Amino acid sequence: MNLEKRVGEEGEDDGQEREGTLLSATAHVVTAVIGSGVLALAWSVAQLGWIVGPIVLCWFAWVTFYTSALLSDCYRSPHPVTGTRNYTYMGAVRSYLGPRSVLMCGIAQYVNLWGAMVGYTVTATRSMEAIRRSNCFHKNGHDAKCGGSGNLFMILFGVMQVLLSQFPNLENITWLSLVAALMSFVYSFIGLCLCIAKWASHGDLKGSSTGVMASTNHLSSSNKTWHTLQALGNIAFAYTFAEVLIEIQDTLKSPPSETQTMKKATIYGIGITTIFYLSLGCIGYAAFGSNAPGNILTGFGFYEPFWLVDLANFCIVIHLVGAYQVYSQPIFASIEKSIASNWPEAKFIHTIYLLRLPFTKENSLKFTLSKVILRSIFIIFTTLVAMLLPFFNAILGLLGAISFWPLTVYFPVKMYMAQAKIKRGMPKWGFLQSLSFLCLLVSLLASVGSMADIVQSLKHAKPFNTQY
Repeated sequence: MNLEKRVGEEGEDDGQEREGTLLSATAHVVTAVIGSGVLALAWSVAQLGWIVGPIVLCWFAWVTFYTSALLSDCYRSPHPVTGTRNYTYMGAVRSYLGPRSVLMCGIAQYVNLWGAMVGYTVTATRSMEAIRRSNCFHKNGHDAKCGGSGNLFMILFGVMQVLLSQFPNLENITWLSLVAALMSFVYSFIGLCLCIAKWASHGDLKGSSTGVMASTNHLSSSNKTWHTLQALGNIAFAYTFAEVLIEIQDTLKSPPSETQTMKKATIYGIGITTIFYLSLGCIGYAAFGSNAPGNILTGFGFYEPFWLVDLANFCIVIHLVGAYQVYSQPIFASIEKSIASNWPEAKFIHTIYLLRLPFTKENSLKFTLSKVILRSIFIIFTTLVAMLLPFFNAILGLLGAISFWPLTVYFPVKMYMAQAKIKRGMPKWGFLQSLSFLCLLVSLLASVGSMADIVQSLKHAKPFNTQY
């Protein structure tokens, strides 16, 4: 997918050859949706119970599909079939809602991108520590003391990201994105297979209709409430992909119209993902009951076969190495563009150096000192924040909560109403506004639950002392 906007090009005359099909778009949707959020689904269903858990999963799936269909109509403006192309999400917001909304959208997107970088650092560290712990248990027995600090792994992950961040842009790391997407499928299916095996080993359907009971799991009623709300954020995070929908749609050939193909791809992609999510969330809950771990592959859920558990966690690390770069590069590009425009004559910012890459004859890496220093400082800061907030479920819940309403619901609804000229007082206006308000309420509640859990965890955590 090409994530760069082509300024000044319109309609079918922009000179771009688009060969995307329904199949490729569906694959992109599935790849964009399935990610590290899948690891928390069993825990989330456990908090909600057998009745509410599956209903909430299906509700988020429906909302994501419905608002994605609205957003796909906004790929072109002012008409969904014959209008001018919008090449990015923010480009669509600019076309329909104006520059002030672009600022709001940019803040929401970049906060979400940076938050995902923090969450990915925490998740990758837990997986690296899980590999070490799995091998320790295999060697010394499951009763051995195999805990340890994750600080070293966080630092190693940060160093790796500093090195990869020196590639100019996303086009230079396409191979990394492809490998990362493949890894997400591998560890997700391993997690599902391990849950099926765990469930089959005891044959009982664990869990209850109301989820984890505070009275029998040493939880206060307030903690039970926070965890329930946090589960909403975790599920919202698992369905996040609206930020890249326009970019996916921009790969499609026509006829038929891009919006028609994209709507079909969305319903197929979300449908496939929802079946998989329901399977993993419900089978994971059936296997572990109220003891479902926060991260199905790192939370003391599986010990054997240790090599398969190690493989799954290794795939998580590789996936998050690539995903981190996909999320960080737009932030770097925005910061560097702003700095370059403000200081057009500064040699420190604009002088380009060439570094010959080893084992190659012609390829070399272009960089500026400002890029090396600024990107490194940004990643170091992100790593330090991850060391202070190493809480997997709470971080995912907060990310899902703060990004779900503005990016998945609010802006698509507002843009669609502007395009379709839906006036105040019309039945559809009332329906869309009610849906937006309900989703705002869900986001706020999920944010409160996740923040409360982070505050509770910080009371018992020591700064820069990450223990797993």
